[in-house]
Amino acid sequence: MNAQGSQHGHHRLTAAGLLVTLGIIFGDIGTSPLYVMKAIVGEGAVIDRLTVLGGVSLVFWTLTIQTTLKYVFLVLRADNKGEGGIFSLYSLVRRRRRWLMYPAVLGGAAMLAEGMITPPISVSSAIEGLSLKYPGIPTVGITIAIISALFFIQRFGTSAVGKSFGPMMFLWFSMLGILGLSQIVHFPSVFQAISPTYGIELLRHSPSFLVVMGAVFLCTTGAEALYADLGHCGRQNIRVSWIFVKICLLLNYFGQAVWLLRHDGMALEENPFYGIMPEWFLWPGIIIATFAAIIASQSMISGSFTLASEAIRLGFLPKMTVRFPSNLKGQIYMPSINTFLWIGCVCVVLVFRESSRMEAAYGLSVVCTMLCSTILLSNWLILQRVRSGLIWMFLLFYLVWEGGFFLANTLKFVEGGYITVFMAGLLFGMMMLWVKARRIRQRYTDEVKIRDFLDQLISLSNDKDIPKYATNLVFLTSAKSPKRVEEKVLYSILQTQPKRADVYWFVHIETTDEPHTMEYEVNTIARDDVYKVNFRLGFRVQQRMNLFMKKVVEELVENEELSIHSRYHTLSGMYPTGDFRFVLIQEFLSNENEIPWFEQLVMSTYLTVKGWVSSPKNWFGLDSDSVDTEKAPLLLEPVKEVHLRRLQGGNKAT
Repeated sequence: MNAQGSQHGHHRLTAAGLLVTLGIIFGDIGTSPLYVMKAIVGEGAVIDRLTVLGGVSLVFWTLTIQTTLKYVFLVLRADNKGEGGIFSLYSLVRRRRRWLMYPAVLGGAAMLAEGMITPPISVSSAIEGLSLKYPGIPTVGITIAIISALFFIQRFGTSAVGKSFGPMMFLWFSMLGILGLSQIVHFPSVFQAISPTYGIELLRHSPSFLVVMGAVFLCTTGAEALYADLGHCGRQNIRVSWIFVKICLLLNYFGQAVWLLRHDGMALEENPFYGIMPEWFLWPGIIIATFAAIIASQSMISGSFTLASEAIRLGFLPKMTVRFPSNLKGQIYMPSINTFLWIGCVCVVLVFRESSRMEAAYGLSVVCTMLCSTILLSNWLILQRVRSGLIWMFLLFYLVWEGGFFLANTLKFVEGGYITVFMAGLLFGMMMLWVKARRIRQRYTDEVKIRDFLDQLISLSNDKDIPKYATNLVFLTSAKSPKRVEEKVLYSILQTQPKRADVYWFVHIETTDEPHTMEYEVNTIARDDVYKVNFRLGFRVQQRMNLFMKKVVEELVENEELSIHSRYHTLSGMYPTGDFRFVLIQEFLSNENEIPWFEQLVMSTYLTVKGWVSSPKNWFGLDSDSVDTEKAPLLLEPVKEVHLRRLQGGNKAT
């Protein structure tokens, strides 16, 4: 079981890789033309030249400074063995400063909150185009139906549907470019807005310039997701395909600007995205936009699964069930996260009902993640030995730049930003609770030396009067030391119900900063009787312990380091490793603890939530017929003094 590098079929720069990249990477940022220009002008507001030209100028420079320079050019360099995302970035820098955990957790929580907003705003923006043909159509019901269907199919895998994502997004971006160009040919001087003076002029003279900035920011909302999906397609495919994507996006934005200029002085009552479409193309345009919105939503859902999986392996979330519905590399399905996101999306649609009212909540979650990634990236640049002057320039510029967008989005807190704050705050609180509980658990350690109990283990293994429990008895332990385990493990073997086995295995799993590490080491405590195995698994490796332990035993037998096959006669050729029995110990907080009330509250909440959402058997890839689960009291700090006084006058022995 050697270390494995990141091996993705679409990492090389090829035409197929570029097509797949269009389908996976750019769904979120690619659907922003559906609502950005409408948000800048303001629905029902009077269209004026300064707002249109200044707004499209700000869009151009935001896409250039934020998406192109920061993410496509710089952030994509910070890959963790080919993988990206805020937790991958944190894995690269977490040993530098302990406090870096806080921006990582906050950014991850905000991005998971974004996963509840992307599907509603994308799908509803597309479906609202139907109201042009059929006024009064129930767009809310249709949006909820599409979103619900999308979450329902996650359990079956989306590899078959995913094959059409690339061609569909190529069609989408081509449509954006052509529609924009069809308007620009009538007014090519609109490109004068590329000059930043138009954007600066708008910010100087607009009484609601922060509102404008909040709307402009929506054009770059998919940039963080672009980095998170780095592992699916590779840096070169993303960079090259971004050239095509950015050109198509800008053509559409400038095309919408032309349409708005042609309606100068009139109230905006129609989405300019649909306004630039010819009447005969409206139906095809709505259909293509809906498919693009679904693809954008699917990308965000898949990204949320990956993000949550990484958070679990980094110790920020409880171990939840992870399934692999297809053979497509990297595709996972998490039922708990799927249900959580679906409920969140439906609530967002029901509360806001229109895409224009979702914009505040959407922008706030994204800019929060971007600010956190800026802090982490500056620390990564320090590790890369970049000159400190350049690092400070980068850090100060983007803190001010993104800070301005953050301030602009906070102005819409009452209009919808509170949704992001609530959801991100809930997730952040959950993650910090998990971190705090793990630290408390580690501080009150109850580890013991295995050798102190070695004679008892060997005697029990050879005691023929006790029925044999298993050939290989495996306990999962959090003790890192190769010679120690928790006291509760030995208590389970020797006292609760003596468990006789031919070989006792104590297994510790260490999650590495690299995504695809698959290594192990074996410490022989007593040959043929007791072993401690330490697995080093990457944070994106599925922990299939049934398979891994059989592989370990097979290799030890083959190398003559274990003679377990000698204990079998008739079945030794067919089952050389024997049977395996895994014992999982679930803890509950003992009433006999004497710890501070706050720590008691943290641990009680931690163990309760863990019992609700954790599925150790599924998490560790264990077959249900080979697993036994026991409950054990968690005694962190025993009561030191018991003030119990015996009363006089009881019956005495005669």
